[in-house]
Amino acid sequence: MPASGAVTRNTLRRQIADALRDEILAGRLQPGEEFTVKQIAEQYGVSATPVREALVDLAAQGLLDSDQHRGFRVHQFSVDDYRGMVEARMLVVDGIFRRHVPPSPASTPVSDAAPEPDVTRGVALLSVRRRGEAAVRAARAGDLDILIGYDIRYWRELARLVSANDYIADFLHRLRVQAWVFSVPYLRSDRDVLGWLWSGHVDLVDALTLGDAEAAVAVVRAYNTQSLEWADRLERLAT
Repeated sequence: MPASGAVTRNTLRRQIADALRDEILAGRLQPGEEFTVKQIAEQYGVSATPVREALVDLAAQGLLDSDQHRGFRVHQFSVDDYRGMVEARMLVVDGIFRRHVPPSPASTPVSDAAPEPDVTRGVALLSVRRRGEAAVRAARAGDLDILIGYDIRYWRELARLVSANDYIADFLHRLRVQAWVFSVPYLRSDRDVLGWLWSGHVDLVDALTLGDAEAAVAVVRAYNTQSLEWADRLERLAT
């Protein structure tokens, strides 16, 4: 068994990393903003070791840049970076929905002797749907703080459920966080924010519940198309 000191340090490491990630997602730590291990340690009243480890973790996730002499700074993603995130998630999500979405029992011929519906999967989808409903309410209200939290958990649970592959789920989770980190500063200053916040979470879960892979793919493709149109708009505004 590990020593209690190691457990405490690892717990602090996760807590600090989560707290700083939330600060970045909320826009309170802006892209390009710099800080040192000492500053963060003093802010949270902890020793430097778990802080340094937390910052290294966030750098590995692509959220921070490390400079040997200046400390750390919040990574600044470009519009092209964002497009790459959208295209990557489009390819992966399209693939897992087509390969791993089981058909609805109603669409399976009786002669095929289909097994009993997966009750566990149904319960899990219901849980994801509730998160989706909360995300939709937040999106329609323009409440980014609530939306981001529910949206990230929604997609992480959905990816794990549909793909049954933690590597895929973790990859998509990383893209999701990075996409929000890029988007938040722009969305908070956009008067037309309601027009660009996706609210198709429930539609997607309903398609998956029915075992309709084509409908699920269509929902996600429409979402990704909207995301790419938003990126084009940002580029036009910058010129």
